[in-house]
Amino acid sequence: MRVLYIDCDTLRPDHLGCYGYHRQTSPNIDRLAAEGMRFNRYYCSDAPCLPSRAALMTGRFGIHSGVVNHGGQHADLRLQGRTRGFKDWTCDHNMPWLFRKADMHVAGISTFAERHAAWWFQSGFHEFHNVGRSGNESAEEVTPLALRWMADHAATDDWFLWLHYWDPHTVYRAPESFGNPFADEEAAPWISDEILARHQQLVGPHCAHEINMYDDTPLPDCPRHVPAIRNRADLKRHFDGYDCGIRYMDEHIGRVLNALADAGVLDDTMIIISADHGENQGELGIYAEHATADDATCRIPMIIRAPGRVAVGQDDQFHYNLDFAPTMADLMGQAPSPWWDGSSYAQTLRDASPCGRDEVVISQCAHVCQRSVRWDRWLYMRTWHDGFHLWPREMLFDLIADPHEQHDIATQRPDIAAEGARRYLAWHDTMMMTQPEGHHQDPLWTVLAEGGPCHARNKIKAHGYEDHLRRTDRAWAIDALKAAHPREFR
Repeated sequence: MRVLYIDCDTLRPDHLGCYGYHRQTSPNIDRLAAEGMRFNRYYCSDAPCLPSRAALMTGRFGIHSGVVNHGGQHADLRLQGRTRGFKDWTCDHNMPWLFRKADMHVAGISTFAERHAAWWFQSGFHEFHNVGRSGNESAEEVTPLALRWMADHAATDDWFLWLHYWDPHTVYRAPESFGNPFADEEAAPWISDEILARHQQLVGPHCAHEINMYDDTPLPDCPRHVPAIRNRADLKRHFDGYDCGIRYMDEHIGRVLNALADAGVLDDTMIIISADHGENQGELGIYAEHATADDATCRIPMIIRAPGRVAVGQDDQFHYNLDFAPTMADLMGQAPSPWWDGSSYAQTLRDASPCGRDEVVISQCAHVCQRSVRWDRWLYMRTWHDGFHLWPREMLFDLIADPHEQHDIATQRPDIAAEGARRYLAWHDTMMMTQPEGHHQDPLWTVLAEGGPCHARNKIKAHGYEDHLRRTDRAWAIDALKAAHPREFR
């Protein structure tokens, strides 16, 4: 058995042709999707990067594993306590160990562990390759290493390779020499002049006037980066930057696929395309960031191609990324780990029959403190720390009528909002009653007690955000922010 897992950082499914995007960003990924199973409602349980990959590798919700933030106590796995032996639990239950137990050679090419000091991420790999740029590399630095590995190993049996590309991640980094395949194509037709004008009045990190996070300072070393969206030309440059990152990555994926074909094993290799999270691109008025517990940030692609072993089609059931390990265990005839929260969707891969969930609960505690319930056509969002965006405690969106989350209808549909709250409370009760031994606190509350999410903590004054608001004609928001976050303005 050969398995190639391609981790495409910050990749929204709806910016891929196979998921209906109007631009040709992904011809190689699209070809894989046409020959495999495409999952349309696949979510990371916890966002962004570090919490998402913790859920994938451990098979556990962040509320159980403890990893929900990018800093503070809950950027680390919970201590195992008295049950820890010579090794901790990741040394048997991390996802790569599935393939070790099947006597496969397990290799990784990624800088993720270094970027977040998340060394547990590498548990289970026989070999791990780090180009040493902490997530600031582009595909031209990664693909040569992947091709060398393929030259040495592709034709052998029984391997798993984790291959990680960062190119769609902020800041958008496709080399200038790549050009712009979308120079003559429309960008974001759903963002009308009226919507853009409304976005330009919103406040908070990564809104239209502060794509950097808290300011609009140009970044000369990043020519595709747009520091503020002041007009439609900026808007187009911004979307072109993200889409060029996807297209550039897709071309490099094509080179890896060609290497498998040259080795004669393309159709004998299970190829998986997925992501850690998506990217807000106007949803909730946020651009170029994965900062919320919503569809834009938490919905991810999942495409699995394995001719003769995986059915061809698409699946509309709800799934989490933490379901991947139980699914692979099921396919390989292994018993699921008692540590995992996920459930297998292997039957969908075998014969396309549905076996998903009625809902998913998605979380974000690195930029905001937010949890949401996604079911049917609805997205119910509950916010404890708004990351300085001045959102209400409850929001509700109809994603069929309003896929880009522009119209909060919580007050118009209190019945649906109440149903979302009921579903969230039922999930939370279950999570708290199944906490690991010795742990009784929801990590979200610890993050709040520490002063808030990592990317919002003590940032307003440190970055001179008040002055920036005055310069961009939004001084009206200063008093509202001080009222909502008095601790930040002391």
